[in-house]
Amino acid sequence: MLGIHGDNAPMNTERPAFVWTIAGSDSGGGAGIQADLATIQDLGCHGCSVITTVTAQSSVAVTLVEPVSAAMLMAQLTTLLSDLPPKAIKIGLLADQTQVALLADWIASFKIHYPSVPVIVDPVMVASCGDALAVDNCQDIKSAAKSALDFKPFKGLIELITPNVLELGRLTHSDVSTKAQFAAAALALSQSLDCSVLAKGGDVSFGCTDILDDTHAQTHANALDAAYKSNGWDLELAEDYLVCRQVRASSELHQNGRFWLASQRVNTRHNHGSGCTLSSAIAAVLAQGFVLQDAVVVAKAYVSQGLSAAIGLGQGPGPLARTGWPNDLSRYAKINLCDGNFISYQLNQHLDVGNDLVATVLSAIDQATAQVRIASTPPQNILSHGFKVLDADLGVYPVVSDLIMLESLLAAGVKTVQLRIKTDISELTTAAPAKSDLGKSALSRCESGEPKSGKPELIGSELEAQIQTAIALGKHFNAQIFINDHWQLAIKYRAFGVHLGQEDLAVTDLAAIQAAGLALGISSHSYFELLLAHQYSPSYIALGHIFPTTTKQMPSAPQGLAKLTHYVALLQDHYPLVAIGGIDLDNLAKVKASGVGNIAVVRAITKAKDPVAAFAELSQAWEQCSLSEELAVKHELVAKHE
Repeated sequence: MLGIHGDNAPMNTERPAFVWTIAGSDSGGGAGIQADLATIQDLGCHGCSVITTVTAQSSVAVTLVEPVSAAMLMAQLTTLLSDLPPKAIKIGLLADQTQVALLADWIASFKIHYPSVPVIVDPVMVASCGDALAVDNCQDIKSAAKSALDFKPFKGLIELITPNVLELGRLTHSDVSTKAQFAAAALALSQSLDCSVLAKGGDVSFGCTDILDDTHAQTHANALDAAYKSNGWDLELAEDYLVCRQVRASSELHQNGRFWLASQRVNTRHNHGSGCTLSSAIAAVLAQGFVLQDAVVVAKAYVSQGLSAAIGLGQGPGPLARTGWPNDLSRYAKINLCDGNFISYQLNQHLDVGNDLVATVLSAIDQATAQVRIASTPPQNILSHGFKVLDADLGVYPVVSDLIMLESLLAAGVKTVQLRIKTDISELTTAAPAKSDLGKSALSRCESGEPKSGKPELIGSELEAQIQTAIALGKHFNAQIFINDHWQLAIKYRAFGVHLGQEDLAVTDLAAIQAAGLALGISSHSYFELLLAHQYSPSYIALGHIFPTTTKQMPSAPQGLAKLTHYVALLQDHYPLVAIGGIDLDNLAKVKASGVGNIAVVRAITKAKDPVAAFAELSQAWEQCSLSEELAVKHELVAKHE
């Protein structure tokens, strides 16, 4: 049976997630409800519609906008909820303030029973052709374009609002003529509505004083380029500003972060329904269990693909093409972290955020005009070729926390091992231990039967001795030893590589690691984090945690096999990928089926009675999976030629 796009992939028979679109109908089929439903289905969900408004619309004009009655609006909501409850809701065109109030009241009641269902608002005001849509009981469409609905009734009820530059200016009653003003307005809107904001800069066209009048103006390319640069924008890029506000299931480092998302601008006039497509794509990705930041970057890549493949149908701008889940890495946005992210995270971790001094510092760094990331090594300072390229797959990649187990694995022929000793980096000293005492204290601790859990017990010279010994063992057995976190010591004793978490990237001298010739592995727990990792061109990227794990406290839910498959499809041609988290003999074959080439194993080895035997059994099972996969491909090729 053919897949949804006509390929030979098997049809997914699982019940899809339900996504609602509450929006207006576009009789031309390029935007509104029609675009939403096409997008939702294209991204693997089932779309349900609640129509707020009927428009007489083509690709060149909107001639009439007519709201449905309050009774009809409420009846659609009630009827749907009784049978097809949503996993995510997208709200588009609302015709007037009465609909805003009715819907806000309904969402408040809905959230009592479905508190975790995300609601996304696209504050549609003007169609692509330039005609107004939200008439607010005004018969003059053109004059209505100068007004704006009040979305304050949605405060605290929605997860995200997605205004474009024109809508952002109207919603905040502010001047957004520069990039800094644009970012400041997005932050203000986030605070006023108590939600995350994706401010869309893809249609920005500065150079005139009236943004509305200038949005569709044809300006000479050189003059337009100068206007962009004078206001902080890059003509070649479509730049959106994401303000996160208490994002659920997200890394603590990013749940209240602010980011610029920059993609190559697609030079096309066929952009009808791009805003509708973006917001409904965000809802569809959220409905499948991804975090908000993931949904935004996937949806933005989806829109970029759709714009590139769009064609004209009528006399005006054509609709976006529906191109399926985006797996082209070049379509994904570059993420630039604003400088408040890491500082705020560190203050929340180590200081009393209620303290007046801390509040003052946070207020100062939260200025939306500050766009330079606080990090010792931003991506642009890493050489273009990135970090050391691994010669071979890692296969089964043990992660251990003590030297005895490390040495036993190396002696048994294991060629890649990670030493993960968690400790308080602030307690470390740089003094090298005496050679005669190398590893003595650590080894005696292991021999005395004290815990091998990797808890923060080792400090100073004792930790340094363990790391020095581990690296020396790696060289003795001609193996690749990765040191988790302690990059200074890894450089000092010339380890093969370093493994870092996302929070470590902001405080690590990555240029020094690269200059020392060390390999670099980076952890990721989402699309958003793997894109951040990609920007440093590491030696490998770890994807996890796939299954529940007891070896480390995680802020996010297990990723699961479906997400792993998506990540592999995006990155497998670019990096060695390592799945990690709860992997053992029982689920190893399912992990292999995702296409991932390597697995990192912690508990299945460290908790085994015989770690060496456990590693051998896991490696054999992994190789058998690989062999079975190769045979299946060969059989498929033979069948095609018969």
